[in-house]
Amino acid sequence: MAEISLLLHFSLHTVVYWMQKYGIKRRNHSEATYLKENPHGDPFVIKKSLTSDDTLLFGLGMGIYLGEGNKVEKNSLRVSNTNPLILRLFLRFLFTICRFDKKRLSASIVCFNDTDPNTARAYWSGQLQISPAKFGKITQIPPQGKGTYKRKSKYGVCTVQANNMKLTKWVRDQVGLLE
Repeated sequence: MAEISLLLHFSLHTVVYWMQKYGIKRRNHSEATYLKENPHGDPFVIKKSLTSDDTLLFGLGMGIYLGEGNKVEKNSLRVSNTNPLILRLFLRFLFTICRFDKKRLSASIVCFNDTDPNTARAYWSGQLQISPAKFGKITQIPPQGKGTYKRKSKYGVCTVQANNMKLTKWVRDQVGLLE
């Protein structure tokens, strides 16, 4: 409404008056931000007709999200793991079933402080076929305890993230995580 008032050189109150008079629904802040961030529409299109392979991939994607995903965040789908196979399957779900725009994907890594960040980035980039530029700052933590976990997470924990509140809502609805 503020942009309309500036464009037409009317007061904000005038724009509100005419919108009310003609029953034009006002967007909330969240809807307006979403439209501004996605000017060409949603960055995903859910595949409707699923083959038997797609149905299996759908189930795997939902299971991975339930088991390894961040269910607290409502504006993005985040899945973290030390196993690249799990993350590759989830990415395949995102790109095949959800047809999520690959350009909108981001990733991050948390690793021990004795792991070279560039080595970890190169490892995950190669394993997931994601550009190294998609990885933000790598967080390094001090080694924890004496167990064998360190060997298993030689390259750290990678998180893949699809930032889209509508896609997140759709996935949460599919697995029964109602708001």
